[in-house]
Amino acid sequence: MNQLAPLPSPASSPALPALIAAADDDTRRRFLEFFAVTIRNPHTRRAYARAAGDFLAWCEARGVASLAGVQPLHVAAWVEALGRELAAPSVKQQLAGVRHLFDWLVTGHIVPVNPAGSVRGPAHSQRRGKTPVLAPDEARRLLDSIDVTTHAGLRDRALIGLMVYSFARIGAALSMRVEDVFVQNRRLWVRLHEKGGKRHEMPCHHNLEHYLVEYIDGCGLREDRKGPLFRTIARGTKRLSDTPLPQANAFAMVRRRAAAAEIGTAIGNHSFRATGITTYLKNGGTLETAATMANHSSTRTTQLYDRRPDDVTLDEVERVLI
Repeated sequence: MNQLAPLPSPASSPALPALIAAADDDTRRRFLEFFAVTIRNPHTRRAYARAAGDFLAWCEARGVASLAGVQPLHVAAWVEALGRELAAPSVKQQLAGVRHLFDWLVTGHIVPVNPAGSVRGPAHSQRRGKTPVLAPDEARRLLDSIDVTTHAGLRDRALIGLMVYSFARIGAALSMRVEDVFVQNRRLWVRLHEKGGKRHEMPCHHNLEHYLVEYIDGCGLREDRKGPLFRTIARGTKRLSDTPLPQANAFAMVRRRAAAAEIGTAIGNHSFRATGITTYLKNGGTLETAATMANHSSTRTTQLYDRRPDDVTLDEVERVLI
């Protein structure tokens, strides 16, 4: 009981990068601990694991025999190669994952120095977000087009409405439980569990309140307070299961609903957050309040979602009267 179970042998650990699988137990344990101990956000963990695996596979393919053989030149060459295929933010995220991993290996006395510590990522400055945004009438058309005579329709309208009216991230929305929809001061509120363990509570817009109440009551969720709020549809039943709705399924649903509503914009889950923020600002809301509602620590982040300047640009383009 006082000893850790032995790590699986390299042959039984196909998920480990080859350079890690071929190393000793201490190295393999320290590598696994990096993802299990230091990273709580599942999306960050997945992204960093993919970056580490890709980098170590890249090194192995170029003759690096062990972790100790990884040099800054290898990291720099890998970053250059990534820059020819990926956007700068993606390259910077992958480099950050590798840098943090080697920091952890250094403090665990697995390698003497961090080969990624001195490698600079690509320059990047962003003043405008890239997330596609819907016009208010498009968002309304999308919500109104959903058939709410089915459990799937009630769920989808409630999920999309939650992201539009509360500026919720898809991850926070899908992690909600039924008890995270509650009454306070005679008004329905939602509780969102955001990145970094932050708990964010918001009163519901009257449309969102209608969507959530119809969904919860129509699908019989009110008594299952500890259960997930948004769920998959049980196979062959057209009724909700007990399984939380995965993010990939939500994305596929959004694309399917947009196509059915004849919306040409290639929207995704995050589009509704940006749509809600932009619409709020267009109707006289302040940037500071929008940042609070979106649970942003800085208004600079909120500005990335503000697409009001797009309207000015379109008007100016039409001045070219040729």
